[in-house]
Amino acid sequence: MAIDAPSSTFFSPWPDRLRHSAIILLAAGLALAVLVAFGELSLLRAAAVFICIAAAALVPWRLHNVGTSREDVRGVDPVETAVVSAVVAGMPDPAVLLDRAGRVIHLNAAAAQLAPALRKNELAQFALRSPEIITALREAIATSESRRATYLDHVPVDRWMELIITPVPVPTPFGGTDKCMLMTFHDQTPLRRVEEMRADFVANASHELRTPLAALSGFIDTLQGPARDDAKARERFLGIMHAQATRMARLIDDLLSLSRVELSAHVRPDTLVDIVPIIRQVADGLEPLARERQVTVDIELPDAPVSIAGDREELLRLFENLIENALKYGASGGRVMVSLILATSGEGVPEVRVMVRDFGPGIAPEHLPRLTERFYRVDVGDSRAQGGTGLGLSLVKHILNRHRGRLLIESVPKNGATFTACFPQAKTPTAA
Repeated sequence: MAIDAPSSTFFSPWPDRLRHSAIILLAAGLALAVLVAFGELSLLRAAAVFICIAAAALVPWRLHNVGTSREDVRGVDPVETAVVSAVVAGMPDPAVLLDRAGRVIHLNAAAAQLAPALRKNELAQFALRSPEIITALREAIATSESRRATYLDHVPVDRWMELIITPVPVPTPFGGTDKCMLMTFHDQTPLRRVEEMRADFVANASHELRTPLAALSGFIDTLQGPARDDAKARERFLGIMHAQATRMARLIDDLLSLSRVELSAHVRPDTLVDIVPIIRQVADGLEPLARERQVTVDIELPDAPVSIAGDREELLRLFENLIENALKYGASGGRVMVSLILATSGEGVPEVRVMVRDFGPGIAPEHLPRLTERFYRVDVGDSRAQGGTGLGLSLVKHILNRHRGRLLIESVPKNGATFTACFPQAKTPTAA
């Protein structure tokens, strides 16, 4: 009873084996002290016996602790810790961490969405069946060197993906290092599309410039040769050459304007301008074209100023393109309406809307989404006959983007088309 009481109070916070060893040593010490007191045992021998008993009691406890710690270390893989999992999960691109055998240790949500067949503790080769991926992964595992691969993913839509496999050294439980494989996937589709658009743009621009140049060159050769002394032919050819040179100059002007707008697309204009006189100036400048096409232009603008934050020269170009297109391609309707209203966008933002409506043949629905593409034409022959460059609406869209506006296009075949330029309303007392 005297021994049990201390074990439940003083020794209770100690580990079990250490507590038992301490109880044994206490009992042995008391027994040896009694023997020494009665002269049955010398003090030196009693001390030696106590040391032997202490060693016998403490060494097994120490060995047990060492064995337990080794088992704990052996059971915890540094790669499978929560920190590593959090790092992989926090990567913005799809990421998968593999062991040397190619089994998945960690993967983030983006990787699971990219390849739903990926599973933890399963071989990645079974889920990623692209030959480029499997080849790169095998080479990276065999050589412990980084590998890159580009492949085309067809599901759910066609996407160009770049795979980067990076060997990652990780510590082993007993002080060494091993190699894990970190796979990251990068979507290259936007870059590919930009490159395709650039190539198409260069090809289209070259073609558009080559056509008037070929005409000029042909007429010059004719005037220098067979038509040298033909005054009537010379007069007709010079008119055609003038038209082709004007078309080429306008194309170059549109290309330069588009480049300037794109260069400053990230800088929003901050100068307040009144767009009412700008629209009137454009309409007055296009009056000769309206008379030539026998089209009446109806202007419905408020008398009060309507200010927006904008670039005056770009706004002139924008309204010129919209009204000129209506005069050229909607001339059969005999009338063009230009109006301005104050409205509210779907997000509840006050905005200024300038609508240009014609009453011509209209535009088929399948063409509407592509009208603002560069060099896209509904009717190539008619557009060239009208002197169009195929860049007008693309320039309008980019100018509106720089002004943080938007372009709305509505059309019903045989009932005309309406192009609406929407601008954020300036926060001024006048606008309010």
